[in-house]
Amino acid sequence: MKLLKRFLAAASVACLCAAGFSGCGGEVKRTIVFADAQWDSLVFHNAVAGIIAEAAYGFDSWSNMTGTTTILHEGIIKGDVDVHMEVWTDNIASYREDVNAGKLTELGVNFDDNRQGIYVPRYVIEGDPERGIEAVAPELRTVEDLKKYKDVFKDDEQPGKGRIYGAIPGWVIDTIMHNKYKHYGLDQDFVYFRPGSQAAMDTAFTSAYDKGKPIAGYYWEPTWLMGKYDFVLLEDAPYTNEEDYLAGKTACPSVVVTIAASNDFVEREPEFCEFLKKYKTSSALTSEALAYMQDTGKNHIETAKWFLTEHDELLNAWLDADKAQLVRDYISE
Repeated sequence: MKLLKRFLAAASVACLCAAGFSGCGGEVKRTIVFADAQWDSLVFHNAVAGIIAEAAYGFDSWSNMTGTTTILHEGIIKGDVDVHMEVWTDNIASYREDVNAGKLTELGVNFDDNRQGIYVPRYVIEGDPERGIEAVAPELRTVEDLKKYKDVFKDDEQPGKGRIYGAIPGWVIDTIMHNKYKHYGLDQDFVYFRPGSQAAMDTAFTSAYDKGKPIAGYYWEPTWLMGKYDFVLLEDAPYTNEEDYLAGKTACPSVVVTIAASNDFVEREPEFCEFLKKYKTSSALTSEALAYMQDTGKNHIETAKWFLTEHDELLNAWLDADKAQLVRDYISE
């Protein structure tokens, strides 16, 4: 029995060494656990930061922890998750309160120029001589202006009416867009058509664009679709307050998308957190990366390496010269 206990104890020590130490010499491996709420832009930003962590800051590895937005937020507070690269702050009711209470650390803003609303292809308004497309709605500027163009955005199933694509049933924004549709009186001459899925929505937009046909409907950015195609967000009344926004009377406000970290990680890795404080992109840059990934079939890591090569200037903005060069050397190997 004593021999068995000694064996189990030795095995436990061996497992601990294998899991958390380098050669059982007592050197703890430096790792990062990123939040993964299961959308591509977040995982892309994780890969960019993860590559820089390994190349410039000597981290041994990094990984993604999958979960819902709420669970990952709790994970940051508890220290089970180290970094969340894309916190859509409006989607977490307690976020600002938790930051102010010191339960986690907000390091900076990743981007705050995200947009959503009713989009149309630019060629509908301006034409596209290279594709032989003439402008069919040259005075279209606002959502309300759609009323002039029901014959341009024809509904295939109801002759004499136009079609506006809404969001996915069950999404909060779908209710807001339908309210907007009624607020501007578009329900008189337009059908509000809800795609049944994200795939159906994407197919409608890409199919129309590739054929050079008119389409008007809800979408948002950053997304691969907005990175690949040239769409125009129709103007709306300026955002004033949440009540009017929910009623569809104003434009959708941009959400501040932050980078947050657990307090334990900030204390443990202050130098890397200084880099994260400087990490700033944009909706357009993120959409560009997502479009590249969509077109090429590359994974998030390959896309991150391409992105850092394509936008080398970001390394100079985020890092000092020697660390920036380490990253360049790493991604060129």
